[in-house]
Amino acid sequence: MLEIRDLTKDFGDIRAVDHLALHADKGETVVIMGPSGCGKSTTIRMINRLVEPDFGTVFFDGIDITGLHKNELLAMRKRIGYVFQHFNLIARLTALENVMLGLVMGRVSYDEAKKRAVAILEKVGLGRYMDYKPSELSGGQQQRVAIARALAFEPELILWDEPTASLDPILVREVLVIMEELAKYRASTMLVVTHELSFALKVADRILLMNKGKIVESGKPIEIFTNPQSTIGKTYKDLIDYQMNTI
Repeated sequence: MLEIRDLTKDFGDIRAVDHLALHADKGETVVIMGPSGCGKSTTIRMINRLVEPDFGTVFFDGIDITGLHKNELLAMRKRIGYVFQHFNLIARLTALENVMLGLVMGRVSYDEAKKRAVAILEKVGLGRYMDYKPSELSGGQQQRVAIARALAFEPELILWDEPTASLDPILVREVLVIMEELAKYRASTMLVVTHELSFALKVADRILLMNKGKIVESGKPIEIFTNPQSTIGKTYKDLIDYQMNTI
């Protein structure tokens, strides 16, 4: 489904991603974790070329995304949903219109776009809020609109860039519930950048730990957090142990 080879990105003198390789199978939920600045978000942004890689290749369903021209890339992005950290909703549009916009621009008929958007908003628990504008919604509700927008084209791959990072702790759970449901039904492959340990433990098929632009450990959650081999893995284990001992 997804295979990344030798992916590299520099920002000036800083190497953000260093000859990285990873893969994700169809229906798999892969969680990427690591300290801030380790290259997690840059990695997933390069998958659909929101950030252009300096070197390496990204294959999705056998197609090299790094070699696509503009129109081909736009078509590919319909198959790859992206959920941003900061919602990126259009303030003057309602929740329904925000979800419909990409569909209409993608030449889906107005009636079909509305039908899909209504169904998706109901799926994420926002059936009563379709006519609300972003300023009238809570942070958690705004992120659920953003998730509905990412699901509008029924993507085969969904990229999640720290989707709960901008939320107050009390609102985090409502977004994680939606993500857990999506992972449960395996309609899409999911690549998730997050700091949410509980989500990773409960939902991930595989966890990748990054540090300084490289993957330093990969495995099932129980392997990573009970018998870590890397320094980063041991840090996460200590954090989990501390949390368990303070409950």
